[in-house]
Parts: sequence; C-alpha cells; structure tokens
Amino acid sequence: MICSAPFAQAKFLTDYQKVPGISGSLTSVGSDTLAGMTTLWVEEFKHLYPSINGQVQASGSSTAPPALTEGTAQFGPMSRPMKHREIEAFEREHGYKPTALRVAIDAIGVFVHRDNPIKGLNFKQLDGLFSATLRCGAVKPIEHWSQLGVDLEWAKRSVQLFGRNSVSGTYGYFKQNALCGGDFKANVNEQPGSASVVQSVASSINSIGYSGVGYKVTGVKLLPIAKQGNQYVKPTRKHILSGEYPLARYLYVYVNKHPNQPLTPIQREFIRFIFSNQGQALVEKDGYVSVSGDFAQQELSKVGIE
Repeated sequence: MICSAPFAQAKFLTDYQKVPGISGSLTSVGSDTLAGMTTLWVEEFKHLYPSINGQVQASGSSTAPPALTEGTAQFGPMSRPMKHREIEAFEREHGYKPTALRVAIDAIGVFVHRDNPIKGLNFKQLDGLFSATLRCGAVKPIEHWSQLGVDLEWAKRSVQLFGRNSVSGTYGYFKQNALCGGDFKANVNEQPGSASVVQSVASSINSIGYSGVGYKVTGVKLLPIAKQGNQYVKPTRKHILSGEYPLARYLYVYVNKHPNQPLTPIQREFIRFIFSNQGQALVEKDGYVSVSGDFAQQELSKVGIE
C-alpha cells in the first residue's frame, strides 16, 4: 500500500536555480509509462541549458536495467522496482547496486468504453476478466458483459481485452496485484504503449483495458475499483494519496551512482530539477501525483544531494 505521509501537498518543494557550466549529453532509456513525464523534464531542462543534447527512449521498464548496466543510458525510468536478477546483473558489472529514486506516484486505471453502463469492478471480477489461472477468487472466466450484471443490450456482447506487453512495468504490476500473480489470458490484446491501450478501448465498444490513469481520453470511462465487494474507490488524488485506491504505485528513476564518487554535474542537476517545484509541476501536468518537499529531500539524499 502507498503510504500517504510522504505525499502531502508539494508546498515545500524548492524552485530550481540554474547553475553555470552544465553541458553534454543526457540519455534516458526505460518505461513507456514515464515517457511523457521524462520528455517534459528533458525538454524543460534543455530550455535551461540549451547546449545539452537530450535523448529519451521509452520502450518499457525492462529496457532500463540493461541500459544502465551497459552504460548506454544515464537514467532508467521504471514503473516498477527492479527485479533481483536485474540488480544482481548490475552489481556484477559495477560492484555496487543501482540507486532507485521515487519520482512520482501513479495509479493503474481500468478503462471501458464511455457508453459502457458498468459502475465499477473488484479484484475478483478483474481476475475473471483478465486471468487464465483465477488466483484472486474468481470461480470461472468472464467472457461476456452479462456475467457482470449489465443490461440486456450489453449482455449480448463479448468482452474484448486490452493490456500492456510483458516488457512493461504496468503489465507486471497489474499481474502481481489485480491478478494475484496469475497468468494473463491468451486473448488479451497486448499493446506496445500505455496510450495505445486506452485508444483501443475508446475505439471498441465492448472492450476493457488497464493503463496509467494519466492516459485517460474522452472516449473512455475510468472505473472505480474495489479489492472486494462493491465499495468502489475512484482513482482521485485524495484516494491515491491515502492508499484507499487499491492500484497505486511509485514511479522510479534509476541511476548509476558509485557510493564513493559524486554524480556528474549533468546528472546532479537533472535530478535536482526533477525534485524541484518546476520538475514536480511537470509530474502533475502529465497526470501523475507529485511528491512533497520532505519526501524529495529523502530521495535526493540517496545520491548525495543536500
């Protein structure tokens, strides 16, 4: 569960102050979920430092660890924590572990077409819809909307499923939490990006899919979710911060920080920018939840920034 305490309103964040002498290349490889946020950070950072060359590659969270390990990226955005084997591979190469910075908070949303009359879903129903192994209490697979108690017109329709592909941290998070670690059905239409999941749901009236709540568009409805029963919780900022919404998570940026050496100037300043008023305002602009100043300082201290 996400703890609410570190995520009080971000009123104690400090303004980013430009420093002289920052130049070079800034490379980021990793999560598609963080693609928009990372691009906004890099573009604004380049505006502050026009001589910087910034590149953002967003193919999925699983691409971040090898890029950091092999030195082809300075920053590895991930929508999940690194797995033990990914950390071990990095440590074998560098002799120390990568540093995880929690840069924002996200919620996974369950989307249906905007005309769908369903009021909400619980984990047992999500299990029946998406899972082939039914580990969260579903008795049998849900293949038609009639099994979810919708009206006669909708009862005739089969369910079309959309989700992320296996390199995505969103895929892994939904599998581990909403499906209790179970396997996805073979007929889930896997999409390469978060936005494409939501767009697919918007274009198909009988569909349902999961993606980051920040990707909501006008053609879809974002469903309230309950762990059990019908005490559905909407993924509002208040409910995400309190931990009431059951599909909330931290978003990360991983960095290669030697324990006995400082960051490079460009790395140091980019991280300072991420945790500034300006950087966290871009988190909110992209539809995610910003962190507080106190929490930001905890994360900055991990990489030796006071």
